[in-house]
Amino acid sequence: MENCLYCKNKAKLDSLMIYIADLGVTKLYLFKEQTYYGRCVIAYKEHGKELTDLTPEEAALFIKDMQTAGRAIAKSVNPKKVNYGMFSDTLPHLHVHIVPKQEGGHTFGGTFEMNVEPPKYLTDEEYAEIIDKIKANL
Repeated sequence: MENCLYCKNKAKLDSLMIYIADLGVTKLYLFKEQTYYGRCVIAYKEHGKELTDLTPEEAALFIKDMQTAGRAIAKSVNPKKVNYGMFSDTLPHLHVHIVPKQEGGHTFGGTFEMNVEPPKYLTDEEYAEIIDKIKANL
C-alpha cells in the first residue's frame, strides 16, 4: 500500500491525472494523456480491492459509478463507442479506464492503447474545458 498510486503516491498521480469529482464509491480522474479525448479513470475509494472482493451491494455501487462516469464522458465528447478496461497487474487498486473512441480515431475497432507514443497533452485551458463538460454531465 505504501506505493499505491491512488492511496499514497499523490505526486505521481498528479503527474498522470487530474481529479474531477468524487462519485459514490469512486473518484473520477481525467488522464492527462488525451489521445482518446475525454479518457478518464474511476478508482475505488478503498485500497486494494479486487472486483471479486466486493460485496454484491458494493459491486452494484461500483458499476453505478462506472455508468455515471461513462454517460457523462459520452455526453461530453460524443464518441462512437466508450471502452472500459480493468487492468491491475502491477497496481493493486481497483480502477477502470473509461476510454471514448471516435470512428476513424486512434485504434478505433481495436483495443485502446494504455501508453500511446507520442503522447498527446492539452493546454491548461483545454483540460479545464473538458473537465467542465464532464462535471456538467455528471
